[in-house]
Amino acid sequence: MSEHLYDVVVIGAGPAGEGAAMNAAKHGKRVAVVEDKSVVGGNCTHWATIPSKALRYSVKQIINFNTNSMFRDIGEPRWFSFPRVLQNAERVMRKQVKLRTQFYARNRVDRFHGVASFQDNNQIIIKGEESSQTLKADTFIIATGSSPYLPPDVDFTHDRIYNSDSILTLSHTPRTLTIYGAGVIGSEYASIFVGLGVKVDLINPGDRLLSFLDDEISDALSYHLRNNGVLVRHNEQYESVVADDYGVVLNLQSGKKVRSDAFLWCNGRSGNTKNLGLENVGLEVNGRGQLSVDDHYRTAVPNIYAVGDVIGWPGLASAAYDQGRAASSDVLKDAYFRHVDDVPTGIYTIPEISSVGKNERELTAAKVPYEVGQAFFKDLARAQISGDPVGMLKLLFHRETKELLGIHCFGDQAAEIVHIGQAIMNQPGEANTLDYFINTTFNYPTMAEAYRVAALNGLNRIF
Repeated sequence: MSEHLYDVVVIGAGPAGEGAAMNAAKHGKRVAVVEDKSVVGGNCTHWATIPSKALRYSVKQIINFNTNSMFRDIGEPRWFSFPRVLQNAERVMRKQVKLRTQFYARNRVDRFHGVASFQDNNQIIIKGEESSQTLKADTFIIATGSSPYLPPDVDFTHDRIYNSDSILTLSHTPRTLTIYGAGVIGSEYASIFVGLGVKVDLINPGDRLLSFLDDEISDALSYHLRNNGVLVRHNEQYESVVADDYGVVLNLQSGKKVRSDAFLWCNGRSGNTKNLGLENVGLEVNGRGQLSVDDHYRTAVPNIYAVGDVIGWPGLASAAYDQGRAASSDVLKDAYFRHVDDVPTGIYTIPEISSVGKNERELTAAKVPYEVGQAFFKDLARAQISGDPVGMLKLLFHRETKELLGIHCFGDQAAEIVHIGQAIMNQPGEANTLDYFINTTFNYPTMAEAYRVAALNGLNRIF
């Protein structure tokens, strides 16, 4: 068994692991990354963010073609199979893997393929297919990500029952689909499949969709999913899932039975910590396999850090990358450490959603005297030109100081639009006010112009 010495060893080559490894390597540390899959990129590249967003983009193009009257002159509406649209996602995934592989090579980060297991707090064993290797290091950063939570009473080996990872192996387009779990992943896949002409039942154990969102945005998502043909059922818990050669029956605790051609489970994720040998270093995980860390991403063992989905909230690739960089910054004691808590949401439903800062419910509970400025996309020239009139931009600001408190956007390009507001919200002092948008000239026609419209709308409410 060969032995290797490093300054920093990162376990996991997803966004969190990449952020940690690249930052440490660029500061002259000897770095290794361990990945149990044959390629880098993690769940983000292969099963989650990249494939689902590439799928969404393809489906949105199909919807635009089928609903744009201009294209009716050249043919009838067209529908594409799920495997066909998945081809675009696979193309993007290959490009991402190539790019990220080059990152590791260019920065001279050693890559090891196998399953890592702690022997003590300064040593891990990597078990590969043919041999084992030992890595010793001063610091370890756990960035192993997460996997779909799979209840033991659901038979995920059945070829009609899928989870949010295995759905990417679907080799046909079902006529009907039941999705259990109406969180971000469930809502995104509901948008994708209904856009492909599939009849979708979305089963929500809660009482509203994405309850962490501003209520108005959550209500808008519910309306548009239903308007596109998704049947949403709230406050429903599963009793059992029964599959046969002809379909799947979801039995609900309320007594309802929902039958469909295929079933997709999207209810929660668990940290990938099962085989890490954490018991050998005295670390414990919670019921979802997640590690606890302090505000510097340190576990209870001082030289072992944890970042990304394996620590739970917020479970976003964007935050995971920054958490990885932050953990290695703490190791390096450089000037760039920050606790990652200013995280915008980016939800790629159709239409998409993004927000940053406080929502109306939170501000009302805190008794903050806020006001609202709105811009509806249907009134923007750019949205009228592009044929995407659905959506709105909503600014929440302090009624007396005009300080920006929250940005909420629903509609085409929402995840891009929100960053303009985020940049202003993060300015110091009086620069973070509604006045920036009122006193700034925006290109016309653009979607960014929504900020000027919303700011003027809000200003009119306080005079």
